[in-house]
Amino acid sequence: ECPGHFGHIELARPVFHAGFMVKVKKILECICFSCGKLKVDMRDPEVGRIVRRIKPQHRLKAIWALAAKRMICEPDELDENEAGDATNEEEFRDQKGQLKGHGGCGHEQPVWRKEALKLTAVIRAPPVEKGEERGEPEKRVIAPGEIYNVLRKIPPDDLHIMGLNAEYARPDWMILTVLPVPPAAVRPSISVDGGAMRSEDDLTYKLAQILKSSATVRRLEDEGVPPGVVAEHFDLL
Repeated sequence: ECPGHFGHIELARPVFHAGFMVKVKKILECICFSCGKLKVDMRDPEVGRIVRRIKPQHRLKAIWALAAKRMICEPDELDENEAGDATNEEEFRDQKGQLKGHGGCGHEQPVWRKEALKLTAVIRAPPVEKGEERGEPEKRVIAPGEIYNVLRKIPPDDLHIMGLNAEYARPDWMILTVLPVPPAAVRPSISVDGGAMRSEDDLTYKLAQILKSSATVRRLEDEGVPPGVVAEHFDLL
């Protein structure tokens, strides 16, 4: 609206930022894909040591080393073996019902694979019956929008433990929903054939392609076109 200032393009769907895909994959391996909680137990002494002694910029790597190998988001469990103090009825009830565990949702976690500009989740098949072997794992390409929604679920306390910041460095910001457009002064037209003709800058041409692809995806979604057709145009975006 104002020459000389940045504009923006609101994308039809969230898309991955190529420069942050490795970091996004590492964060996904630290959290539960269902509830967004960290897979490590906050009461683990090693987690406390990491938070106290390691700088925030190096903390994610240390937390990832603990969390990546955990394949279940461990739920809270009541400790039924804790008898409590039989001489104090209220204290007995408090100790009897105390939650012991990680506090997660209990879902199994996928193994993440990065393939070009896509993230694939390898999900283990559940056993048919108790004691039987599992079937072949399922591979599913996860859409950026789905990952964006999961990253938004991460509690602020968990962000702090990973060395991120809920106010200035949220992980969902690593996925693009809005694309900045620099002013024309940054991308001036260029001379062609010795100055006889003018051509648009490469950046201007690429931004026009992005705008066109985003508008096409939005139009197809509004028209109720089958998801497979929309996905083909989204891949261009």
